[in-house]
Parts: sequence; C-alpha cells; structure tokens
Amino acid sequence: MTTTAADEVVDLCRDLIRIDTSNYGDGEGPGERAAAEHVAGLLDEVGLEPEVFESAPRRTSLVVRLPGVDPARPALVLHGHLDVVPAQAQDWSVDPFAGHQDDELLWGRGAVDMKDMDAMILAVVRQMAREGRRPARDVVLAMFADEEAGGTFGAGWAVRNRPELFEGATEAVSEVGGFSVTLAGRRAYLVQTAEKGLSWLRLVADGRAGHGSQVTPDNAVTKLAEAVARIGRHPWPLQLTPTVRALLEGVADLTGLPFDPQDPTSVDALVAALGPAARFVGATLRHTTNPTQLDAGYKANVVPGSAQAVVDGRFLPGLEEEFTTTVRELAGPDVRIERVHHDVALEAPTTGALMDAMTDALLAEDPGAAVLPYTLSGGTDNKSLSRLGITGYGFAPLRLPPELDFAGMFHGVDERVSTDALRFGTRVLDRLLATC
Repeated sequence: MTTTAADEVVDLCRDLIRIDTSNYGDGEGPGERAAAEHVAGLLDEVGLEPEVFESAPRRTSLVVRLPGVDPARPALVLHGHLDVVPAQAQDWSVDPFAGHQDDELLWGRGAVDMKDMDAMILAVVRQMAREGRRPARDVVLAMFADEEAGGTFGAGWAVRNRPELFEGATEAVSEVGGFSVTLAGRRAYLVQTAEKGLSWLRLVADGRAGHGSQVTPDNAVTKLAEAVARIGRHPWPLQLTPTVRALLEGVADLTGLPFDPQDPTSVDALVAALGPAARFVGATLRHTTNPTQLDAGYKANVVPGSAQAVVDGRFLPGLEEEFTTTVRELAGPDVRIERVHHDVALEAPTTGALMDAMTDALLAEDPGAAVLPYTLSGGTDNKSLSRLGITGYGFAPLRLPPELDFAGMFHGVDERVSTDALRFGTRVLDRLLATC
C-alpha cells in the first residue's frame, strides 16, 4: 500500500521532537546538526538531494530546490526551523523530548513551534516525490537553524552568505498562521500576513560609585530604575495597522459585534472574541516595551558606578521611527540606549494569487470556514528572507479543537498538537503546492 503524507506525518513529527535541538541563545546546547542530518536522510530516501551547511559547529541548515511545473514563474520558499526553545522537564506532565502521544494529542517541545510544520512539509514533499508529482512552481525547501535566537546562525546567515540558494524566489510560507479559531460557532483560519518589528535594547545608567551609607544624588541604580519604570509603564496608544483593521472587520462580520476603530472597548471586545488567539492579536494593537533583565551592583553597602537593564520592544509595521523616538524620550537624558538585537517589521498584501491559493486550499478541506489575515506579535525567519525581497506569510494549517489553548503552547509548558490537525495540515499543504 502506498504511504501518504497523512499516514506518516505524526511519526515524522514525533521523531523530530525526540531530537533535542534546544537553543539557549548563547551558543550552548546540542545544535541542529542531528535534526538536519535526519531530515536530509528523509529527503534523500525519496530521491531529493538537499545541500546541508553549517554557519558554525553544529549550527546546521539545509536547502533543496524542487522543480515546478512552470519553472518560468517566481519560486516559492517553503521553510521551517529545526531549533526549539529549552524545556525544563520538571515543569512538564510528560518528558518534553519523548514525543508522548495520547488521546489524539502529540506532546513535546516543538509540537507547535515548529516541528509540526516541519513534519507536514516533509510528509507532503516526500509523497510528491514518491508519486513523481511536481509543485506548480519551483519550491525552495529550507530548514533553518537558530530561529529561536533571531536567525543569526540560520536564515540570517544563509541570506548573507548563500543568497543564490533563493534565486528567483519572491514569496515565502512558514510558521504561525493558518490555524483555526472558533467565532460564533464558525471556524476561521488566521493567515499571518504581518509581523511586528523587534527591538531588544540595553539601558545603561552611569553614576558615582561610593559607600552605601553616604548621600549619593548621582546614583546609577536610581536613574536606571526610573527609566525602566517609565518605559515599562508607558501607555502605548491604540494604533490599528491595515492588517489588524482587516482582521477586526472580519471578526465583526462573523460575530455581529460592532467595530469602532476609535473605541478601545469595541476593539477589545472583538479581540476577546478570538478566544485563545487573543493573546497573539492583543499584542498587535500597539507598540510594546517589556523590561526583562536588570543588572547592577555587587554588594549591599556599595553604590555601583553603573547599572543596566534590557527591554524587549516590539514595534508596529510602518511605525518604527515613532517607536524609537518615544523610547528615547522615556529613557531620559541620564540613560543611554544600546541595541542588543533589531529586526524589521513586515506587512504583506492581504490579497493576491498566493493569498487566494492559501484560502482555496483551506476551504477545500473545511468548506464552511472563513479565512482572515492577522499580525504576529513575535517574529519569524521571514524577516531574514525579506532582505532578499521575498514577501513572507505564516501558513502552517491546523484545524484545532476549540478548547485547545493554541497561543499558550508556544514556548509554554506541556506543548502539544492534535494529530488530526497534523493530518489536516498535510492535505492543505499538498493542495497549496499543487496550485499556488
């Protein structure tokens, strides 16, 4: 009997989860080599010849190009990442790297971020190769290292050092989109067409070091604490970007709730109607600045000469300059700002041939559903690919149980995904590659 993508996708995902690719962001950890070699073997098994490369020891990525029916068309990048955030086993109900399965759920670190999508991609591509089918256009399949730490050793490195791998590509599809939510009893699939920008900032305050018993007006800790409080408590105003506005209009149409873009209460009610996905969407209504780290002093009775803090800032597409200016003003004249990590905000068209193809592929498998665009509050490797002029979307299609807290699965404890959702996703992806 011929093996189909739906037959093997759960096993593929389980096997990937069992390969620990924890990314601690400091160069420590197992790296992605074992997972990349495993994936390369799966592709080689069906006659494909991926190129495996490393940006640093054990920081391994791979790319393979699948010829399309119409090679004259611009290519599509279909990409995933092999690394995961760390998991503390004592906090979980199951071993996070055992690939535990029960009650139609597959548990483990990476089950939704994003070894589920990796497995769906592999299952579909393997089936197409076995059957001798080609995608509608050339597809550049990529599995990157290091996405969970900004992609420096993965997509970012590939874009800087191997841009020829993506020659002719104009669009990309990857994670955190295409999943379902339930609105007024009807399923709606959220396709990610935008993502906020990333601005990790170090705040540094200098002062006069001295004895803790003395009067010290020039105190670095005080200056820093005041700046951190101003930035962390700043009430960023409501600002609806085009993608967010389109999403809220769609939610209003499906639920019958009113939509007044000038009324925060109206907006909040529409976001709340998205259930667990409200966590994703609620953070895309405005800029955010969350203090995440503090570092000052070495003894209780010594006033330090400097103090530092780190702020995780996320800015809306098209509004980076406004965000940067405001943070500078909030920090004040006594605190300097150093960039820790920065990446662009993205906003792709919510209409067009690829968006139509994604919508059609979803509705072919779930005819009564709706499809809406949304903005991701985090980031993906689409940021790196955008530097090559490639427009990225989030489309890892999953038909989810209404009770599953999908947003809470990302980087959370007891991460898990429905096995039925994995099989659904393979069918949707197969349709997409055949038509897009």
